Amino acid sequence: MNQTKYIFVTGGVTSSLGKGIIAASLAKLLQARGYRTTIQKFDPYINVDPGTLNPYEHGECYVTDDGAETDLDLGHYERYLNVPTSQANNVTTGRIYLSVIEKERRGEFLGKTVQVVPHITNEIKDRMQLLGKSGDFDIVITEIGGTVGDIESLPYIESVRQLVWDLGEHNAIVIHLTLVPYLAAAGELKTKPTQHSVKTLMESGIKADILVCRTEHEISDDIRNKLALFCNVKREAVIQSIDASTIYEVPNLMLQEGLDVVALKKLDLPKKAAPDLKHWNTFLRRLKHPKHTVNIGLIGKYVELQDSYKSILEAFIHAGAANETKVNVVSIHSEFLDASDVAEKFAGLDGILVAPGFGGRGIEGKIEAVRYARENNIPFLGICLGMQMAVIEYARNILGMADANSTEMNPDTTHPVVNLMEEQKTITDKGGTMRLGAWKCDIKPNTLASKIYEKATISERHRHRYEYNSSYVAILEKAGLKASGVNPETGLVEIVELENHPFFIGVQYHPEYKSTVENPHPLFVNFVAAVVKTKKK
Repeated sequence: MNQTKYIFVTGGVTSSLGKGIIAASLAKLLQARGYRTTIQKFDPYINVDPGTLNPYEHGECYVTDDGAETDLDLGHYERYLNVPTSQANNVTTGRIYLSVIEKERRGEFLGKTVQVVPHITNEIKDRMQLLGKSGDFDIVITEIGGTVGDIESLPYIESVRQLVWDLGEHNAIVIHLTLVPYLAAAGELKTKPTQHSVKTLMESGIKADILVCRTEHEISDDIRNKLALFCNVKREAVIQSIDASTIYEVPNLMLQEGLDVVALKKLDLPKKAAPDLKHWNTFLRRLKHPKHTVNIGLIGKYVELQDSYKSILEAFIHAGAANETKVNVVSIHSEFLDASDVAEKFAGLDGILVAPGFGGRGIEGKIEAVRYARENNIPFLGICLGMQMAVIEYARNILGMADANSTEMNPDTTHPVVNLMEEQKTITDKGGTMRLGAWKCDIKPNTLASKIYEKATISERHRHRYEYNSSYVAILEKAGLKASGVNPETGLVEIVELENHPFFIGVQYHPEYKSTVENPHPLFVNFVAAVVKTKKK
């Protein structure tokens, strides 16, 4: 069996430089050359997973098929590579320490003093090689979260140093991503932050093999030569990563810079054929030259931070390109929405998406948004909590159940049309205890859902505790709210829809998690198509 090769991506100077995008772009190019490639993310925070983190802190929590609550970067990896990720692709310091402490409690260390080196670093190294040892991949790219020099990143950096040494020459390389800032007052790009960052990395015993420089302006040959000389890297290994109009341009920019060629050369691997990016470039062309423009309102309560709904925004980009349509997403805060201003705030919107979320804040605004979309024949898509709001709205305004609600918002409601699943009632822990991961759903024939999916059974990813209360399904269905998708194992309703409406559908799962460049999600594609069609009328 061929030796699996490892690429480590570290960052310096500042966070949010786009390590995930660079890692995903490189993986895309290597994949397009015929190498089986995967990416994993090691996060230095002590939460066991991001499931309990506030979206304002860390952006959205991404869910994989196997039910892992993971970092949003895994979404980028799936969207670029079109390959599902799993629990093994995202590890946090919390998970590492938890594992080591459990081993210590079981007596696996035979009375030894448990220390950061070697016990924590060995655990990290084992996790780093887990996917590589599966035999499924030729190249494993590992993104190290945070920036070099952070206290919390030190055990990871030390583990990378050891692993590069353990694996030997040509089997592991380090890509260091830094910032080359432009000082307007001086009118020039500055290399010193990058030099300092590389120096910090070297102090930890790691020499960067490739330097990727984030910049707003073109980096001249003089600067490239200077960076190569002072950062101790080859001139060809100084890669420019300039700001792009969309993240989906970055693979092409990295191809022009020769990032994949340099990486393969350092790993002593053949180039194989030139990357086949035909499908990718078709998508880009459609994205850049749309024939239509629509405005879709995103009604949520974390709208101040766009990363909170990252997968939804990306799913709109994929679906927009499939329909050759530019989708302008208009963020509207549900907390500040009510009957008095809904018409004013929704003026100019062609479609409405009510977003997922938790807790009672901004709920009434979401219900109002559903009512407005339903009564004014505006195409509507409700996701997770958005679907539950559609059920509540229908129960209140069509069936006259004035206090219909979810027991999450009002435990004492006389009409709990949405309630806590039976198995959730005894759970006290918050982390990783929801209904998570991929679940099947049977779709009823001759429904909007069957037209969208063109399949009788689908599999979609979940992340919720509350469900549509089965006791109310028959009465609401009789009144016109169709239950068109049902979970075959639990009998719980997964999809609701309305007839005699341009497009009105609510789903209990999160379709946005499965949308990729190569396979845009049919629900979003059809939603955007319905919005375009309704707008033309």
